[in-house]
Amino acid sequence: MLSRRIFQPWAVALMVASSSLAVWASKEFVPPHAENAGTYPCKDAHPNEKVTVAVDLYNTSPKADIFITSYNQEGILPVFLIITNDGDQPVTVNSMRAELVTAKRNKLESLTADDVFRRVAHISGNSGSPPPRVGPITLGGNKNKKAQKQYEEIMNSIFTAAAVEPHTTKAGFLYFDVRDVPQPVDGSHVYLTGVRDTNGNELMYFEVPLVPSNAASGGGK
Repeated sequence: MLSRRIFQPWAVALMVASSSLAVWASKEFVPPHAENAGTYPCKDAHPNEKVTVAVDLYNTSPKADIFITSYNQEGILPVFLIITNDGDQPVTVNSMRAELVTAKRNKLESLTADDVFRRVAHISGNSGSPPPRVGPITLGGNKNKKAQKQYEEIMNSIFTAAAVEPHTTKAGFLYFDVRDVPQPVDGSHVYLTGVRDTNGNELMYFEVPLVPSNAASGGGK
């Protein structure tokens, strides 16, 4: 009876851990459906160019629950970027630059997929060198499986569009490193530059405020 009482809490803890691992392993990332950018509260519309840019935060529940990775705990802010082209000509975004400027004037460029993966998989090394390849990556056992799922989620979620065709919407996530950044959300703006028309002319930059109704402080201090 004594040994049963001693080991019973360990058995319960093991069952909970196993159950949590099973739930995590079965979870799959499903990207959110993007509506027309003009329908979102955080947006910047250029009527003359007929292009609208919107952002939507996914740093707290329930929206953050679509991810298998807890980016907020890793000091990463996921921002859903939506670009709608209501014009009759495509716009190119393959050289677009995204920057988060906080109320305290911290300027944060969006992370590459490799940078995000390094953070969430806890891989050390120079950010200028490629991370260990996922697939043949040697992390060992379940960690290898977890890293594979994390990498797939990042690649399936990050904004990768090269162009936005006429009367269409393209969307994907931007990731910003907000670890140790004070007040990373309230009063912040996302700036987009490098959006170009078919003649290669750059459109006026887009400035999208993160309004309080959309924003939930997190990821920083």
